[in-house]
Amino acid sequence: QVQLVESGGRLVQAGGSLRLSCAASGRTTSIDRMAWFRQAPGKEREFVAGISWTLRDAKYADFVKGRFTLSRDNAKNVYLQMNNLKAEDTAVYYCAAGGYGPLVKEYNYWGQGTQVTVSS
Repeated sequence: QVQLVESGGRLVQAGGSLRLSCAASGRTTSIDRMAWFRQAPGKEREFVAGISWTLRDAKYADFVKGRFTLSRDNAKNVYLQMNNLKAEDTAVYYCAAGGYGPLVKEYNYWGQGTQVTVSS
């Protein structure tokens, strides 16, 4: 099993920045791709960004390109640097493992989420 714990979410003003972290533990040797999703109230969970260290590739949703950057460290923790935040970025952000594309069904493991609120 793999456990994922997100942190870093908080209230921030529009135009500000946040860095979300996702700490992976457990059988992380099986993990070579992870991603961030988000879910706003009343909306479906949507893909934000994903990374595969085997393929050395990263993917981003169009609405975050140029503003968000996904990175990882050797301990298989992943980070989401979010700049120029907008009110529409307000959501619960989830870390997921097992895939790095936009399909929720690709992912085997999910964290509990961290709330990001952007005030306008």
